[in-house]
Amino acid sequence: MADQLELTILMPCLNEAETLATCIAKARSFLASSGIAGEVLIADNGSTDGSREIAEAAGAIVVAIEQRGYGAALAGGIEAARGRYVIMGDADDSYDFSRLDAFVAQLRAGADLVMGNRFAGGIAPGAMPWLHRFVGNPVLSSLGRLFFRTPIGDFHCGLRGFSRDAILRLNLRTTGMEFASEMVVKATLSQFDVREVPTKLAKDGRSRPPHLRSFRDGWRHLRFLLLFSPRWLFLYPGIALLWVGLVVGAILLPGPVRLGGVSFDVHTFLVAALCVIVGLQSISFAVIGRRFASRYGFIPRSDTYDRLLEALTLERILLVAILLMLTGFAALVWGVGEWAARDFGALNASRTMRPVILAMTALVSGFQMMMSGFMSSMINIPIYERRLAEVATPSASQQRHREMDRT
Repeated sequence: MADQLELTILMPCLNEAETLATCIAKARSFLASSGIAGEVLIADNGSTDGSREIAEAAGAIVVAIEQRGYGAALAGGIEAARGRYVIMGDADDSYDFSRLDAFVAQLRAGADLVMGNRFAGGIAPGAMPWLHRFVGNPVLSSLGRLFFRTPIGDFHCGLRGFSRDAILRLNLRTTGMEFASEMVVKATLSQFDVREVPTKLAKDGRSRPPHLRSFRDGWRHLRFLLLFSPRWLFLYPGIALLWVGLVVGAILLPGPVRLGGVSFDVHTFLVAALCVIVGLQSISFAVIGRRFASRYGFIPRSDTYDRLLEALTLERILLVAILLMLTGFAALVWGVGEWAARDFGALNASRTMRPVILAMTALVSGFQMMMSGFMSSMINIPIYERRLAEVATPSASQQRHREMDRT
């Protein structure tokens, strides 16, 4: 950009007439006092209270973002920003835009993303509801650190700075409040230089309720964290279930086991078999989810996972699936043979149900693996092959045009 500046102070805006002028004045005073070549940019998301006119009168640049949503407004603002660095923050006067020195210093030192930490900087009385302060933010931030191994202590701080080019490379996609989590997650997975500085949070200056909805937006953040971590959503629970099922099943396969006054028999063996089936299916979902997310840019590619996924070819999966199904069929034949040896009469349920459960578990698991292998391979079809297929199969309108040309 020929007219690129060093810093853009970006504020998403939806009906912030009460506080917008104050925020812009603080941001402009920071640019003036620090001598930074910059701009104040307002990403207006459809305000109807005169916010746009207030922003323009206060000397800010306003860009209209038609698609509604916090993430959509920020994405449009980042795209329109002329600054090499961008510092974004809410336009409700809860953050002090006149004190951004720590963010600028970290960005100039090479950081790709600089997060504010309200818990380290201080939260004014009444600035954050107790449910957010003591439950929502700590829990979601802890899950984010656990899932993605990031050092960030405040995942949802609205005041943050970043290199514009670095964030654009992340190809952020969400349009709602989860945009804040997506930025941190993708920056961490892409091994960006992510840092944190203490930030003070003041009580906002609005008389109306905030746009944030505690349970709705909290669930959206949690859903995003789970969907972007197939390991924690599918793989680890699947491995745990598979391990429990195999261990318990191996112990109970020879016969019932009695511990103290409790007897574990065929019913527990059946539960173990179900754990194996569900565990295998969960692991299959983890492989499919990771392959899809990595291939289409939702999660940055990983050499380790890519090598593992490439080793799981359709042919290898089908081979294991067929072996499982043959094992299950053989166990089923053996069970029927045992029944035939008794002239198809009454049988001991505890004894005869074991081979039947074992047989059906192997058959179902093999069938699941086969279907999952085909699904995973469909996702793995190279893009150029899909395009060739699309070219080879004309649409209905193209076919009508060709028929008209022939006539």
